[in-house]
Amino acid sequence: MLSKIDSKVINSIRFMSMDAVQKANSGHPGLPMGTATMAYTLWSNHLNASKNDPNWTDRDRFVLSAGHGSMLQYSLLHLFGYDVSMDDIKNFRQWGSKTPGHPEYGHTEGVETTTGPLGQGIANAVGMAMAEKRLAAEFNTDDMTIVDHYTYVIAGDGDMMEGVASEACSLAGHLKLSKLIVLYDDNKITIDGTTDIAFTEDVGKRFEAYGWEVLESRNSEDIEELNDLIEMAKKSDKPTLIKVPTTIGYGSPNKSGQSVAHGAPLGDDEIKLTRENMSWEHEPFFVPEDVYTHMEKIIDEKDAKRKEWNEKFAEYRNKYPELAEKWDRWHSLELPEELLNDEELFNFDKKIATRAAGGKIINVIAKHMDNLFGGSADLAGSNKTTMSNAGDFQDETPDGNNINFGVREHGMGAILNGISLHGGFRTFGATFLIFSNYMRPTIRLSALMNQPVVYVFTHDSIALGEDGPTHQPIEQLAALRTIPNTKVFRPADAKETAVAWIEALKNTDGPSVLALTRQGLPILEDVEGSHKGGYIVDKEKGNSPDAILIATGSEVSLAMDAKKELEKDGIDARVVSILSWELFDKQDENYKEEILPKNITKRVSIEAGTTFGWQKYIGSEGKSIGIDSFGASAPGPELMDRFGFNIENVVKTVKEII
Repeated sequence: MLSKIDSKVINSIRFMSMDAVQKANSGHPGLPMGTATMAYTLWSNHLNASKNDPNWTDRDRFVLSAGHGSMLQYSLLHLFGYDVSMDDIKNFRQWGSKTPGHPEYGHTEGVETTTGPLGQGIANAVGMAMAEKRLAAEFNTDDMTIVDHYTYVIAGDGDMMEGVASEACSLAGHLKLSKLIVLYDDNKITIDGTTDIAFTEDVGKRFEAYGWEVLESRNSEDIEELNDLIEMAKKSDKPTLIKVPTTIGYGSPNKSGQSVAHGAPLGDDEIKLTRENMSWEHEPFFVPEDVYTHMEKIIDEKDAKRKEWNEKFAEYRNKYPELAEKWDRWHSLELPEELLNDEELFNFDKKIATRAAGGKIINVIAKHMDNLFGGSADLAGSNKTTMSNAGDFQDETPDGNNINFGVREHGMGAILNGISLHGGFRTFGATFLIFSNYMRPTIRLSALMNQPVVYVFTHDSIALGEDGPTHQPIEQLAALRTIPNTKVFRPADAKETAVAWIEALKNTDGPSVLALTRQGLPILEDVEGSHKGGYIVDKEKGNSPDAILIATGSEVSLAMDAKKELEKDGIDARVVSILSWELFDKQDENYKEEILPKNITKRVSIEAGTTFGWQKYIGSEGKSIGIDSFGASAPGPELMDRFGFNIENVVKTVKEII
């Protein structure tokens, strides 16, 4: 079933993997050993990608969703000529190495997404396949197909158990993402033992119910059969799951098929026995020369396909210059000047909820950015995120830009990451702020991968009212602010909402979060300073303020009203709006001193959320008005009053520190 050279390549993958794990004394040798044959079959015979241009636009995408088996991917990248040397293999999991414990996007050439948290990779792949389908609808013509690639995944039992994978794969079946092919490493082993201690469902029937094609291999070592199954998957009009009954730790005499091969090195003695069992008479980290020679031929064949596409795209550019210009624009992260100069962004003169303002703003943005691709988790009417003239993205209308994610917040976040990683779009997703709890892992991965995903979270405080404490965010803003490389915006009015959207779109190396109100807010006169994250929205009358009121979102207008009352008692206060902590903190020290002078220590922060974190702005002599308990079920205005978000309490708090 295996030619001599194929067998050598496959065993090179296995032994590189087990040797690297052993040298690091850390890692997961079992998956690379068990999946080496199907991975090599996929990469050598099907995956269109080239080490000469790892970011070639129409390449097939490969996602190792079972990221703990990272040495499989590093071994493949090494053999297929990518910038992963044998020294990198030897330095697996070491400081500064290109071969970290789990694959990391942007760190290792050829890695399409950061995987490790199980279920995330396969859900990212759904987003990639959606992006391919949308691009194909936009740019392919009757006579020229320039978008035509597959997204391939190797996923394991852990991926199949995680809910995020279920959410995303359900949507993939609905959308009939036929360019998505998942090879299921069906080894029936997890860290704690065999899967039957907790996982006895029929995965194939579940995926059939999702609307997937389900195929099954009889022998994970049969290249011919695996080839046939992948070819069958390519012909399906549905996404395909190929169940492959692998043996974890394949070749190990004493540990194959057991959980001990999952999360720990095999040990020197077992590796020696495995070498004998597999007739591998080579020292550690050795790849036979004829393997490299064989791989060079495959590498050249793959690069020829890349060159062929480049030639076709040059012809496409000449024949369809307007589409080619649009292609370039869609694949750029630069914002159109027309958008930045569109006065309609700030055309607000009446009290309006920032979620409603956001709905108008997103339609202005969509007018200038026709590659804005996103939607809501079944809350579009509440989030106000529908793009009016953009159509719905469905199987029968793949040229639509509004995505209906359904009630799948976790899956939505992972899909957004996949869309962003794929390229060609600016993407966003929306739900209530409270449900950011479901999305935190995906937001964290957006930040880790430097992906400019925009998360729109409405109903941002107890002011949402009668739905009660289950729906009222308290700690969510603080929690989101703790994620590195993430910008959180809580605008005080419609104009600040426009600034927040623009700054979010300018933020191209990490995610942005917009927290928007359900209740209407008055319009501020001048919000230009909000581009710096924090600014004086209502200045003191004298040369120096007696106190500084620092607020965000809906509490900025409250602070301004309280300032007027304080003036009646001879207290001259300054009101500072902080649209984004992260943006403000990045300003130079002179600007920050101008807004929050160090010598003015009488400070009060006002935010309808936990007081956690505000100490850095108010100092030891300041006080925070916030909520460090849960909310309650009642009308929003009554809740705000009862929890102390009223003029009387702000005035009282200021007087306590003056």
